[in-house]
Amino acid sequence: MILKNRDQLKILLLQIRDGEQVRREEHQSFADYCGVSTTQIDILNVFDTPDFAVDAADQYDALFVGGASEANVLKPDQYPFVEQSQKLIRHCGEIGKPVFASCFGFQLAILALGGEILHRDIDFEMGTLPISLTESTADDLLYHDTPEGFHAVSVHRQYAEKLPENCQLLAYTNQCLHSFKLKGKPFWAFQFHPEVDKATLVERLTFYKAHYTDGDSHLDQVLDSAVETPESNILVRKFVDRVLLSSE
Repeated sequence: MILKNRDQLKILLLQIRDGEQVRREEHQSFADYCGVSTTQIDILNVFDTPDFAVDAADQYDALFVGGASEANVLKPDQYPFVEQSQKLIRHCGEIGKPVFASCFGFQLAILALGGEILHRDIDFEMGTLPISLTESTADDLLYHDTPEGFHAVSVHRQYAEKLPENCQLLAYTNQCLHSFKLKGKPFWAFQFHPEVDKATLVERLTFYKAHYTDGDSHLDQVLDSAVETPESNILVRKFVDRVLLSSE
């Protein structure tokens, strides 16, 4: 295998964002935490292109899958790209294409690999939360030097309680599963948002406050308790450095 330099990488971002502001912000956030230019991350936005080939990522070095606030993985009839996205993710897993799936991407990955996603209307996770690690992280390429109880941005109504077969649990909270690796593949998924930091959380929750909060006082309460999330954010860079740019 011929190793590339960082500036030679080409990544496909499967984006599930309808609003123009959040589209740009997510693209920039992934690029910043990868340490690459936005020109190195091509976007396949499912709202623009709901029907796409399952091998759309084959010519790229990796597939990234982002979050969503305008879609629901449990409503494939309303959002036809949900099933096609699962096919793309499953195909990448089968051929060993490196995958980094965040939030909505985590939920798509769970479904794509044969698992189940549940829904919670109230008391769902929102803000920056401490994340617990399993013993499996001691030998994991991304997590082995991540501290127990690190904080990460998490805002989601859908969640998973059980992993599909052939998946290894890496992180969790009391409420749900938060990260897994597809065994034997360079494929990681995160219910939390490694690509989102505290400043971006403030922007996003303010933008989507009607969708997630009960009003300004609730929003203020969540944002006032938010903390910085460096150990979460560096996972994106670790994926690039240790998976895409390493010979190990």
